Amino acid sequence: MKKKTEMRQEVDCLIIGSGIAGLYAALRAADHGSVMIVTKRTADECNTRYAQGGIACVIDQCDSFGQHVADTLAAGAGLCRPQAVESIVAAAPQAIADLVELGVGFTRSPGQKAQPPPGSTTDLKSRLAAANFDLGREGGHSRRRILHSGDITGEELVRVLLERCRSHRNIAILEHHMAVDLISTRRHIDWQRENRCLGAYVIDTAANHIKTVVSRCTILATGGAGKVYLYTSNPDVASGDGIAMAYRAYAEVRNMEFFQFHPTCLYHPQAKSFLISEAVRGEGGILKIRRGRNCQEFMRRYHEDGELAPRDIVARAIDNELKRSGQPCAWLDIRERGRDFLQERFPNIFATCLKFGIDMAQDLIPVVPAAHYCCGGVATDLDGRTEIQGLYAVGEVACTGLHGANRLASNSLLEAVVVARRAVRQAHEQSDRDWPKVANDQIPDWRPGRAVDSDEQVVISHNWEEIRRFMWDYVGIFRTNKRLERAKSRIRMIRREIEKYYWDFIITPDLVELRNLASLAEIIVDCALLRRESRGLHCNADYPSTREQNGRDSVVLRPTSAVVRIDNGD
Repeated sequence: MKKKTEMRQEVDCLIIGSGIAGLYAALRAADHGSVMIVTKRTADECNTRYAQGGIACVIDQCDSFGQHVADTLAAGAGLCRPQAVESIVAAAPQAIADLVELGVGFTRSPGQKAQPPPGSTTDLKSRLAAANFDLGREGGHSRRRILHSGDITGEELVRVLLERCRSHRNIAILEHHMAVDLISTRRHIDWQRENRCLGAYVIDTAANHIKTVVSRCTILATGGAGKVYLYTSNPDVASGDGIAMAYRAYAEVRNMEFFQFHPTCLYHPQAKSFLISEAVRGEGGILKIRRGRNCQEFMRRYHEDGELAPRDIVARAIDNELKRSGQPCAWLDIRERGRDFLQERFPNIFATCLKFGIDMAQDLIPVVPAAHYCCGGVATDLDGRTEIQGLYAVGEVACTGLHGANRLASNSLLEAVVVARRAVRQAHEQSDRDWPKVANDQIPDWRPGRAVDSDEQVVISHNWEEIRRFMWDYVGIFRTNKRLERAKSRIRMIRREIEKYYWDFIITPDLVELRNLASLAEIIVDCALLRRESRGLHCNADYPSTREQNGRDSVVLRPTSAVVRIDNGD
């Protein structure tokens, strides 16, 4: 890729990422000025698109915010921030109402619409209840409270939001563009005051140059980092770019040791990262393991809620059963629900399984755990603000404290909408007063230095595969200090090699992703080494117990220091 620096663009709000958090934020920000969305593939290729389950929201009159909060805190294993949980759960009805108004088609129950109780017609929760949405149930939830669009909720969300963004005159969507690094006062200009984000350097992969995008407000909505592991439910775009960029810009990163493994990814040689939704277990699916010629249920031996236990427990149970039995996969049995129900409730899952020769109405579904969701991320408050002025993080890239040590199913899409709305409001209120009096010509364009074209692309592919393999083997569902130290040694060596390669050769999108992936791997390992207990998604055989007396501690990484510290969650 040739490097040109003549391209410079200015925008009121730069949004990096095109999942639900980024698209929703763009629509809100477009009311206040110009918005640019940067997305490294097509705009519809994001983690959100593959979300099958739905969005958690208290609607049913038999449910309550208190019960949703209690379920979230229980799943989070003592590390959720109660204020974050209460605030986001209470904001759920407004988030759902916004999405419905935008045109999102949530599945509704057949038959007569429910009637709101007398005297409560102005209550938003009651009005939503009257809409007669079909509510699903997933692991960790004590009530049915999951709004969904069949089993393609994410696809429906992206379709509607992207359609709205494309038609908005204040929103420009730059597909096949990838952010390389954030522009910050601390790194790029002589600015003696607080660290502030001024935009980003962005590769235009089609035109082969790097743009300087200057913005008053920058919102990271880059999603997760599942590609740091060998087996993942995430698409190829999930390489942790936002977390890595924020960390290099001196933002605080928190709790990256808590990486959620979804218990049930389809196990088939031709199926790439296809998820069997937790909603299948919510509708009665039973997990089984082969013993000889028979298949036996096992989840009740691990948790009283069986298949509806929190995800970390289910994933560890499957992993343990596979190791004990020597079997390559577990099996999910939902045959008793019948063909008609399965085709109506799970049309996409049913059709995809059938494509691979698996008839859900007659066959057991082969499943294995896979890396799914990053519960840590860039540390933010409930308005999405990071430590860096002008930089916000929303969605999976951020850590608000909602998820704690383990995400409760279907809370993530909710968090993305709620915090995105608040981040845009906060950014609009702060943009003029906080914008530094820095001349535009003080913000430097990208400097390629003496970099030359590389003829050693094999280095990128080899390091990519090696990182993902040792992260799966050493920093997966079960960990030990010895494995973590081995992973730390390997990633240090690989990162030195990647950084040299990065500065010696002209960068490409593949190299940028590899650099970010390596940075994420080291951050996860560092956090895992510091947490000397087993809690939630972090299970270390050398520390089998949970230290209840320190149950609110968070592992915090600060790039300004070689020392990683333990910070109190309050």
